[in-house]
Amino acid sequence: MRVEIAVQDVEGAQIAHDGGAQRVELCVGLPLGGLTPSLGLLEAVRAELPGLQVHVLIRPRPGGFDYSPAELNVMEADIRHVSDLGAAGVVLGALTTDRLVDAEAVRRLVTAAGQLECTFHRAIDQTASPVDSLAALQELGLHRVLSSGGAPAAGQGIRTLQAMVSLAGTVTVMAGGGVRIEDLPALSAAGIRDVHLSAKTVRGGTGRSVPLGNADHDGANHQVTDPQQVAAAVELGSSLP
Repeated sequence: MRVEIAVQDVEGAQIAHDGGAQRVELCVGLPLGGLTPSLGLLEAVRAELPGLQVHVLIRPRPGGFDYSPAELNVMEADIRHVSDLGAAGVVLGALTTDRLVDAEAVRRLVTAAGQLECTFHRAIDQTASPVDSLAALQELGLHRVLSSGGAPAAGQGIRTLQAMVSLAGTVTVMAGGGVRIEDLPALSAAGIRDVHLSAKTVRGGTGRSVPLGNADHDGANHQVTDPQQVAAAVELGSSLP
């Protein structure tokens, strides 16, 4: 079983690399579901870890996946820039206002990616049926899809994930969303060969702080990658098919 770690900084990427993860998804704003990282962050990760498989999340904002023409233009530009900086892949997704896969938008983004590997992210879990939505993705040139099976956490969506695996064809189904290390054997038994987790913990700040926004509880704490969780996931994953 291959393990991908979602990381938000150079330190997290180093921990994932040292822990034996097969690749990382580079993003920021994990409490918001993940957003596009800065080009400076990607450049720093590539400089420090040139051999690491870095897949960059392309998501310009939180709050749904139906994008305006202007937002799609930004996403295309971000894809071109991360390609120039040596990313191995991009993680993308777009839906219509009816929560169907937006084939036209996704095709534009995949075309912009060129030779990069393309993963459709958990926008698929916002559709009425991740299984039915998978069929639409098979014709769009995607390499994999990240899903919890439409459940709040992948461990609760195993039946749907198993159905997706059976219909996936050339698209790899990667389990992600609330993945716990103890879920890996059951996911493997369902046919999942790739898992995605953030393996995060909270690092507290020092001194008195005030919240800087609705998602910022005290202005001091932030999430970081936990080396123990990464090591445990990779160790268990390596023993599973």
